[in-house]
Amino acid sequence: MNDTPSPKPIAPEARPRLPRGVRLVHNEAQGGWVLLAPERVFKADPIAVEIVERCTGEATFAAIVDDLATTYSASRERILADVTALLRGLADKRLLEL
Repeated sequence: MNDTPSPKPIAPEARPRLPRGVRLVHNEAQGGWVLLAPERVFKADPIAVEIVERCTGEATFAAIVDDLATTYSASRERILADVTALLRGLADKRLLEL
């Protein structure tokens, strides 16, 4: 049984975006994609990159989830859970605005 609490849901109409001062960049010295924030660097795996690239402030959270589910032929429920967990984690670190 998994005792890890589910992350707080994200409103479907939310428009996630990187805040001022945070950028997603490809950096060979860091070994791939990283999120650069003031005085902080976070390595981003390929899945995180696919999600964060869609967080422009233009697409809604629901549209991002739908796009990923279609692109990867995966169940929307699974994509919803994974994207919610990632975006909540980034928001908690102040690397994303919801």
